[in-house]
Amino acid sequence: MGPMKAEDIREMSDAEIERRIRDLKQELFNLRFQNATGQLDNPLRMRSVKKDIARLKTVERQRQLAQEARA
Repeated sequence: MGPMKAEDIREMSDAEIERRIRDLKQELFNLRFQNATGQLDNPLRMRSVKKDIARLKTVERQRQLAQEARA
């Protein structure tokens, strides 16, 4: 699975974004564990997962700021 695109993330609901962040954090934990035990096949996947989490959190924060601005 390739990196997520910001435009794809913006089409997701808030709940989907939260669920995706949770799933990716779990995957990152598993990747770190594999790395620590020397079983990690694709070290670049860790970088990709971190960047996807950052993209998701960025869109999530933008939505929060937009909501606060409307209030």
